[in-house]
Amino acid sequence: MFGFVVFMVEMKLFNKWDVSGVKVQDPGLKDYICLTNAPVPRSSGRNAKFRFYKSKNNIVERLMNKLMVTGHKGKKHKVSSGHMTGKVANVYNIVLKALGRLEKQTNKNPIEVLVKAIENAAPRDEVTSIEYGGARYAQAVEVSPQRRVDLVLRMFTQGAYQKSFDSKIKIQDALADEISKAYNNDPTSQAISKKFELERQADSSR
Repeated sequence: MFGFVVFMVEMKLFNKWDVSGVKVQDPGLKDYICLTNAPVPRSSGRNAKFRFYKSKNNIVERLMNKLMVTGHKGKKHKVSSGHMTGKVANVYNIVLKALGRLEKQTNKNPIEVLVKAIENAAPRDEVTSIEYGGARYAQAVEVSPQRRVDLVLRMFTQGAYQKSFDSKIKIQDALADEISKAYNNDPTSQAISKKFELERQADSSR
């Protein structure tokens, strides 16, 4: 008779950080911030054809995807829009180095820092335009949970690119700095300042 020994390997994100103990405190975002342990946070677009299924992707993977295409700002593409498009290996290394720097700065699990930064910087209200009687008016609306996460990831990446583009600051350092400031509710963070601006506009439009 042959005996078999089974070894249980504990899976960690990037083979470094365990996210099983990270909790989402914001009740509105619990179902929209996915935290799964995986050596490589990459779904290869398997959820792309299903509506709203991006919330089933790991939050770190969504940050990586947003780095590749940061989106519009002021109805114009950012100068960085084409720099990382399709280069998964580059973005993987950028996020890995940014999380490593966050760990050194805070002496905490960087995924926990990222989740708390998202909770702090996710706007709850914004302004939309409605037309009534031939005139356009600003109307305050509540932001859906999934859009809250989308907006804050966009603001993180755009703020990081704005600091690093055409400067000596590396993108991984700029991204780590942006997330760290949002974690500490620092108003110099672009994400935090944009959140305050959106909520202030919504308050004035009620």
